[in-house]
Amino acid sequence: MLGKMVKVKVTKPCNFFDARTSIRYLLNYGIAEVHGEKKSFVLGAYILGVNYPVRVFEGRIIAILHHNGSSRSALVVAPKNMRRINYEISEVLSFAEPPGSYSLECLYEHSCGAVVFRRINEEYRFLLIKNKRSNHWGFPKGHMEQGETRQQTAIREVLEETGLHITIYDGFCSESRYRIGAKIEKRVDVFLACTADTQTVIQKEEIEDYIWLRYPEALQMLKFENDREILTNVRAFMAEHDL
Repeated sequence: MLGKMVKVKVTKPCNFFDARTSIRYLLNYGIAEVHGEKKSFVLGAYILGVNYPVRVFEGRIIAILHHNGSSRSALVVAPKNMRRINYEISEVLSFAEPPGSYSLECLYEHSCGAVVFRRINEEYRFLLIKNKRSNHWGFPKGHMEQGETRQQTAIREVLEETGLHITIYDGFCSESRYRIGAKIEKRVDVFLACTADTQTVIQKEEIEDYIWLRYPEALQMLKFENDREILTNVRAFMAEHDL
């Protein structure tokens, strides 16, 4: 359903007060019919990007809200050119949907991470991790959270996934955009960082394994051309700045 255009018939317009739930709707809310390959679904839908009451709205599904412990779901619909990621959506839904009571499946994702290196036996080694979900070697990274800068997200994600404290170098950031499963539109910002820590402690819930490799072996281990390009650019930046 993500990315589909739908028409929402508004049942609770912006600023509507629901006496039954004591909720004042800060967004337009209604119902939308989603046509699938085999059958159609009618779901509740929050409308973003329109701050005045409307009767009908046509827009793109940018998120699906799944309530915890329930089969109930709701759509988040926005104008075609509007991009919002998880914490931005959660913030505007907080008037009606308490944080932690649901999970979000989002059309747009923004992750940040780092190429981390340290000196081992007088040689630079680069850290690669193997993510359990994707089952390939890459760099530690994860979704941005509310109130964070991109660098803060990278520092937090590296610490959570590997137990390493890092220092980010100014002047290097690789931004890439791609699609996951032909639906989710993902942006990833990767920084360059070093660490003085000698012990790597992986987050076992998400990370299957880790390895520290010299540049040639690390480059060979990476499956995706985008990751290889990032590491190649990192190596060039390090040589240029005498790191």
